[in-house]
Amino acid sequence: MSWGFLRDLLSGVNKYSTGIGRIWVAVVFIFRLLVYIVVAENIWKHEHDEFECNTRQPGCENVCFDHFFPVSHIRLWALQLIMVSTPSLLVVFHVAYRENRETHHNQKLYKSPRKIDGGLLCTYLISLILKTGFEIVFLVLFYKLYNGFKVPRLVKCDVRPCPDTVDCYISKATEKMIFLHFLVATSCLCIVLNLSELSYLIFKYSLKCYLKRYIKEHQGSKSNCQKSEIIAHNSSPSLLLNIQDECEKSSPLT
Repeated sequence: MSWGFLRDLLSGVNKYSTGIGRIWVAVVFIFRLLVYIVVAENIWKHEHDEFECNTRQPGCENVCFDHFFPVSHIRLWALQLIMVSTPSLLVVFHVAYRENRETHHNQKLYKSPRKIDGGLLCTYLISLILKTGFEIVFLVLFYKLYNGFKVPRLVKCDVRPCPDTVDCYISKATEKMIFLHFLVATSCLCIVLNLSELSYLIFKYSLKCYLKRYIKEHQGSKSNCQKSEIIAHNSSPSLLLNIQDECEKSSPLT
């Protein structure tokens, strides 16, 4: 399988990501994609041929293998990599839409088409939620399909057409379990990074909204005080002093 498209996608997403997002891209590219291509594919390459049962009953080995491994680890990891990377396309498409819109209108419509704000912020948050959701779904799927994150050396099979309970042996069980735990750990790390980036963006946006409202209220209060001072100055000096005292007390900066 060629993974060039996924490499190009991750490289493109890196341009529009926050600092935490760039760490996520590095983890996916180095600790998941490269490990999958260089190591994992070779370990699980002949998993069916190396699965042996102590019986000569025709079809027994195939049925037992299908029973214990309904979906190959390696194919499920490939699907997981694709699914957790796909939501990033939403961000890439949104940035492309912004840039195309500016080109079509031949004017500056955004401060920066790649700046994470407005609609692009919503798209970015949705992509983070989807990536986290896919990671969790695949971890649960792995756990349910294989009865935990382990690879036993020996499994007992009594599925027909096996004549009786037979012993089946899985090759490279220890090596497979080590890499299984490694890939599960990197998946959990990606979940933590996604949740951290999601929290960071929500906190940053909330703080920005609060500061805007705070400044707006302060400017509105200052403007009202100035108008009252002008009216009082034309009517009564004592009234002017009272208004100035009230404005100082009600000022958000004091």
